[in-house]
Amino acid sequence: MKFAIIAAGEGSRLSKEGISVPKPLVRVGGESLLDRLVRIFRACAAEEIVIIANRLRPETALYVRAVQRAGGSDIRLVEKTTPSSLHSFAELAPYLSGGPFCLTTVDTIFAEAEFRRYIQTFLSGDADGYMAVTDYVDDEHPLYVSTDAEMHITGFHDTNEDGRCRYVSGAFTPSGPPAYKRWLVA
Repeated sequence: MKFAIIAAGEGSRLSKEGISVPKPLVRVGGESLLDRLVRIFRACAAEEIVIIANRLRPETALYVRAVQRAGGSDIRLVEKTTPSSLHSFAELAPYLSGGPFCLTTVDTIFAEAEFRRYIQTFLSGDADGYMAVTDYVDDEHPLYVSTDAEMHITGFHDTNEDGRCRYVSGAFTPSGPPAYKRWLVA
């Protein structure tokens, strides 16, 4: 299974708070957000991990290249500045064809055991895909998800101007655990 990380944001909210490192390199619990995901994905038997990094913050790409040199032959780097997660997803799509994949943003927070169950559910099921979503939005450019009445994904969107999207890609609430309301079937 392939895994992909969207690490192409500008980190504008963090920089306003005085944090100078790019978001993928922010350390939480002694580990960078990027390293945490790579470690977890490898524990889930990742065949390949594709990371998209923003060209405006070259520190992330430099870091990923260092990880590749230190034994990260399973990591592919895509350098591209994109206006949103949807655009980053489109840039990553060619690298994710040919089998199952898991895509997340670099700042997704989840319990590791819950994530393993999520991956196992996907791999053992017969759906084309699952997506963890929430109705909580705390992002300037979220990836909006439209669904039908049976909670099947019908589209991904940059905006929700017409109000048809109840959900966005999975997020963390300020009050506690991940706010995954549904695992949607694509």
